[in-house]
Amino acid sequence: MSAITPFRVEIPQADLDDLHDRLDRVRWPDDLPGVGWDLGIPLERTRELATYWREKFDWRAQEAALNRYPQYTTEIDGQNVHFLHVRSANPGALPLVLTHGWPGSVLEFLDVIGPLSADFHLVIPSIPGFGFSGPTHSKGWDIHRVARAWAALMKRLGYQRYGAHGGDWGSGISRALGAVAPAHVVGVHLTYLVTPPPGADEPSLSPGDQARLAKIKQLQARQPAYQALHATRPQTISYALTDSPAGLLAWIAEKFTEWADPRSTITLDQIMADVSIYWFTATAGSSARLANESPRGRVPCPVPVGVVVLPYDILQSVRPLAEQDYDIVHWTEFDRGGHFSGLEVPDLLAADIRDFFHKLQVP
Repeated sequence: MSAITPFRVEIPQADLDDLHDRLDRVRWPDDLPGVGWDLGIPLERTRELATYWREKFDWRAQEAALNRYPQYTTEIDGQNVHFLHVRSANPGALPLVLTHGWPGSVLEFLDVIGPLSADFHLVIPSIPGFGFSGPTHSKGWDIHRVARAWAALMKRLGYQRYGAHGGDWGSGISRALGAVAPAHVVGVHLTYLVTPPPGADEPSLSPGDQARLAKIKQLQARQPAYQALHATRPQTISYALTDSPAGLLAWIAEKFTEWADPRSTITLDQIMADVSIYWFTATAGSSARLANESPRGRVPCPVPVGVVVLPYDILQSVRPLAEQDYDIVHWTEFDRGGHFSGLEVPDLLAADIRDFFHKLQVP
């Protein structure tokens, strides 16, 4: 069995100096007047963010915030896996694995560690290919292989019975974990669940659900550009994202605007910390490969499922369709929040996770 090794985030000063030097020498593109966000993140906004990153952002403060929590690395299936492990003061608490998505990181969950650790032992891994887990080194790292790695990690930590939560890629990985280890996973809580157009047994849908389904069909018919590149040409896009901090910043910061509640309280420091993790670990390209490796379509999950629907997320799930595939025992519609629920509405998220597992009569 591979060892579990304590880990601290300690980015060399030379890497910070290199980032600052590159930001000082950005070769900016032109920008058409009056187009706003129609063609992508505007030049003016990107320059503002780059200036903040270079002149005001304090990476060392973010490093210290991460290092307040116990972190470790271990090798699973030939891959380095980084994770936070925060034990509850209650020795009988339920273990809970929290999985982030793209363009997120373990930073998504820092604001829920406090409230959740009162009731759960928390395991918060970086997906292989993302952040401090580092790039993947072989083909085949799809959501199912990640789920098998999570099952191995929880076993290695001595946890035989646990829950799972995730959004974005974390949603697929958490459902796959339920299928990989159904005897160990008591339930899966999700903040993002694609409910694709139904088959011949289409249920009767309310006008609101019909509108949601129309939005999902439109999204599927017109695959977003970033998704197409990640799925088909992750190596090609990796050169720009790995070599240019301005390119990486634009690629990620655009999503924090488009996918978040306009009333969101996500701070510039949180955005810059997330972008910085991708930059310092050089994982923009390897994180994109997950879209290329992972199969399309439904992800079976035989354990009870709880779903949160956020009004400003990329899409909103349709409950009658979700119930065709999953044992939905919990369904919550938030009145605020978007794709980055752990950053936008950590209070609501923590409370809903607690309610879901309480509903399963899990202590």
